[in-house]
Amino acid sequence: MIRKFLVFDADDTLWENNIYFERAFDAFAAFLSHSTLTAAQVREVLNEIELANSKIHGYGSKNFGRNLQQAYQHLAEREIREDDLEHVMSLAERILEQPVELIEGVEGTLKYLAPRHDLTLFTKGHPEEQRLKVDRSGLGAYFGHTAIVKEKDAAAYLHLIEERALDPERTWMIGNSPKSDINPALEAGLKAVLVPHPHTWVLEHQDLREAPDGRLLQVETFADLRRYF
Repeated sequence: MIRKFLVFDADDTLWENNIYFERAFDAFAAFLSHSTLTAAQVREVLNEIELANSKIHGYGSKNFGRNLQQAYQHLAEREIREDDLEHVMSLAERILEQPVELIEGVEGTLKYLAPRHDLTLFTKGHPEEQRLKVDRSGLGAYFGHTAIVKEKDAAAYLHLIEERALDPERTWMIGNSPKSDINPALEAGLKAVLVPHPHTWVLEHQDLREAPDGRLLQVETFADLRRYF
């Protein structure tokens, strides 16, 4: 088998992530207790705030907390107290306290792939927060290189290709997000593997970019990667 460059997303590809943000949102919606808006409608307001702020401040639990505070200030039907804003922020801060829960089949599959191919971890988010998750996951040893970026767009992939001297014809981006993992990687000339996750963040949803035969794969589980690599 020809040795390949396998580039992996982290959140919701290697370990659970968005489920903790959704639990924090559920607690926020219960605390807000809006008289007319459903939780889904409150979520739509938060989505708009997150979409705007992510372009400026990026991602991570702290920024999520600030987004919750902004949503609270916009939607609260009672006097906004400092204690309330601190409580809203604490809902997001609890995310950092959650254990790193590896997705089924991840560690065994990485152990299988690491001797056969060159593995890179390519993730976006708050650098310190992402490094902490990598350390706590115990998976760092499987990767020859780790890169943490503010946004995973085509420009970021092109920079990674240049920085790591990757051969696009032998490089596959593997992840759960069409918006951040699949489409920009294909745009940058890489190949890609979609590993769907049932709780992928709604702002990461996007129609898949059309790709020539053989440049885009979709598997059901992470362990299915063994069949191709």
